Amino acid sequence: MPTIHYILKDGSTRSIEAKPGASVMETAIHHNVRGIDAECGGSCSCATCHVYVDDTFIDRLTPPDDMESELLDGVASERLRGSRLSCQIAMTAELDGLTVRIPQSQA
Repeated sequence: MPTIHYILKDGSTRSIEAKPGASVMETAIHHNVRGIDAECGGSCSCATCHVYVDDTFIDRLTPPDDMESELLDGVASERLRGSRLSCQIAMTAELDGLTVRIPQSQA
């Protein structure tokens, strides 16, 4: 199973094996990763699952669609090049080792 490395707000890292096809958000919620609030439950309507994807993996992801991009424009923490909604990243073998940093604020 592919592994996701979550860099938490305090700088520590949690590494979790993800089921292929599960989103980065779903994996975080199922393993109680703090900082990914996911208020809408993964329906791409709230932006409280914002993460910063490590530069190494950005080009392996499909670009955000218009809805995700619009939500990213309104995130609580600064939008950066690696900003993504974790509900929109489905894990695959090619993403093994994916590293995401959780922003200081989601609301």
